[in-house]
Amino acid sequence: MTSYPLLDTISNPAQLRELDRKQLPQVAEELRRFLVQSVSRTGGHLSSNLGTVELTVALHYVFNTPDDRLVWDVGHQTYAHKVLTGRRDGMARLRTHGGVSGFPKRSESAYDTFGVGHSSTSISAALGMALAAKLKGDARRTVAIIGDGAMSAGQAFEAMNNAGVTDADMLVILNDNDMSISPPVGALNKYLARLFSGSAFNAARKAGEKVLGVSPSLLEFANRVEEHVKGMLTPGTLFEELGFNYIGPIDGHDLDSLVPTLQNLQKLSGPQFLHVITKKGQGYKLAEADPILYHGVSKFHPEVGIQGGKASGKPTYTQVFGDWLCDMAASDRKLVAITPAMGEGSGMMRFAERFPERYFDVGIAEQHAVTFAAGLACEGMRPVLAIYSTFLQRGYDQLLHDVALQKLPVVFALDRGGLVGADGPTHHGSFDLSYLTCIPNMVVMAPADEEECRKMLTTAYRIDGPSAVRYPRGSGPGVATEKTLSDLSVGKGEIRRRGKSVALLAFGSMLTPALEAAAELDATVANMRFVKPIDRELIIELAREHSLLISVEENALIGGAGSEVARVLDEIVSPARFVRMGIPDQFIDHGDQALLLAEVGLDSGGIIRTARAHQGSTPLAG
Repeated sequence: MTSYPLLDTISNPAQLRELDRKQLPQVAEELRRFLVQSVSRTGGHLSSNLGTVELTVALHYVFNTPDDRLVWDVGHQTYAHKVLTGRRDGMARLRTHGGVSGFPKRSESAYDTFGVGHSSTSISAALGMALAAKLKGDARRTVAIIGDGAMSAGQAFEAMNNAGVTDADMLVILNDNDMSISPPVGALNKYLARLFSGSAFNAARKAGEKVLGVSPSLLEFANRVEEHVKGMLTPGTLFEELGFNYIGPIDGHDLDSLVPTLQNLQKLSGPQFLHVITKKGQGYKLAEADPILYHGVSKFHPEVGIQGGKASGKPTYTQVFGDWLCDMAASDRKLVAITPAMGEGSGMMRFAERFPERYFDVGIAEQHAVTFAAGLACEGMRPVLAIYSTFLQRGYDQLLHDVALQKLPVVFALDRGGLVGADGPTHHGSFDLSYLTCIPNMVVMAPADEEECRKMLTTAYRIDGPSAVRYPRGSGPGVATEKTLSDLSVGKGEIRRRGKSVALLAFGSMLTPALEAAAELDATVANMRFVKPIDRELIIELAREHSLLISVEENALIGGAGSEVARVLDEIVSPARFVRMGIPDQFIDHGDQALLLAEVGLDSGGIIRTARAHQGSTPLAG
C-alpha cells in the first residue's frame, strides 16, 4: 500500500504552511505519487498536472489562500491544487456524475476562485479581482497561472495590455512547459531571479530613477542598460514593454528557487510577471517520454502504462473526419486544413504528415482561425476548419462577419457536438445548432452515422458558401464507410421507418435512440439530416399523416432544430400536435455520456415516455 506520511497530515493549505520549508520537496514527491495512482484509477488529465506539482505546493505555501486568489487557466493543471484544498478523498470520483470536477469550479470550493474550462481567461479574471480588492481596500494578493500555449490566445494579451497600465497588485505566472530555454535554468539564473524580485533591487531601481530623473539622457541610458542586461539572460522584454516587472525564467520544479522568489514577489506592488519552466509528466517517466499520450488518459496500470488494447472495430467520428480530410485533399489541391491547437484531438495528424504545406495549426486562437480561413477562401483556397463545437463559440463574431456575411466557402468540421461526458459544461457542445441556424447563408448538417458523416463533409466541401457538419464525441452506430467522395441533396431528409400515429424527427446522433423507441411505439422515424435548410416538404408530409410529431436533438431546446420544425408547422397551421425534445435550458454537469443523455431524456426510454405522455392529447400546432 502506498504511504503518504506528510500528505496525510494536510487537508488544507493552512496545514501545509505550518511545515518547515525543507519538508516541501517530500510533500511534492508524495503528491506526485498520489496523482499517478489516483488518475490511473479514474482517468483524467495527467501530464499537465504532474508538471505543476511543485508550483502548486509553493503557491499555497507562500500565499494565504483562499483569501489570496489563485486563478488557474484552463484547469488541466489543478489536480494537485484540489488535493491540497480538501478534496483528496473526492479524487476517487474525479469527473464522474456528482463527483469532483476536472476543472476549477466556484461552487465546489472556496479555493476555486474562478470557474474555467476554456483557455486564456486567467489574466482577465485576475485583473478584475485585483482591482476589486483595491477598490474595497482589501490587502489580498491575486495570482494568475497560465500556460505557454494559452498565452498564444488574443485574450491573454488583451488582458496584459490592460493590466500593464493599472496599479493592480497582481502576479502573472507563465507556466512554460514547451519552450526550450535550458541555459537560463541554472544557478546563475536562479540568483538573478531572486535578485530582480528582491526589495533591494527594486528599491535601488526606484532610487536610481529619482536621482537620474534630472538628466533624461542618463535615465534613458540606465534603462537601456538594464533592459539589455536582462534581455541577454531572459526573454522578458515583451512583458516589460507591456508594463510588467518580468522575473525569470526559473526552474518550476525547484522549490528552493520557487518559494523565495514568490515570497519576494508577494511584497511588490503593481503588475508582476514570473516565468517558470516546467516539464509535462515530471516525475513519471512514461508521461515524460510521451506527454501528449498521457495528457488525457483513461484508466491504466501505473507500473505498465497505457497499452494499445484491442480495437473496437468502430471508428470514431473524429477518425472518419481524418480519413475524409486526407481523401479529399488528395483529390483537390485547393483544400487546406486549419486547427486551433487541436490537431491530435481533431484527428488531423495523418493529414499533417501527408500534406504538411497545407496544414495550419494556429495555436489557441479561435478568432484568428476563423478569419484566417476566410482570408484563404478569399484567394480561392478551400479551407476546412476542424474545431470543437464548444470552442467555435469563441470565434462567433468572426463566423458571422468574416465568413457568413461574405458568403465564403469555409467548411466547419464541428467535433464534440452534444454532451461530451466527463469534461462537463465548459466542453459540452450544447448550443451549436442554435447559434449556427440563425446565421444567414449557413448550411448546417448533423450526421446520424459514420457514412453519412463522410457524405456530409463532401457535401459541405462542394457548397459555394459557409457550411457546418456537426458530429458527436466517440463512435457512431458502426456503419461502414465507403472510400468514394459522394454527397447528399442539400436540405433533404429521409424516412427510415414507417409507422402509425407518431412521427419522430431525429437529428444526427438521436436517430439511433429514435429507431429503438419507434420499435416499441410503432412510430415513423425521419432522419432529418439538415437543420438548415430544413426539409420543409418532409415535415409537411409527416404532419399530414401523423397526429403527433416529436423532434429529437442533442442540442439546447431554445433555438435549435426543433425550432426550425416549429417554424414550418406554424406556416402551414398544422393540426398535428408537436413536441420538442432536447437539452433543457440549463448547464449540464459532468458525468458519463450515456448517463447524462438518459438524465435529460435523450435516450430510447425518454423518447418512449415523452411520446406516451402526449399521445391522445389535444392537438397543438407548433
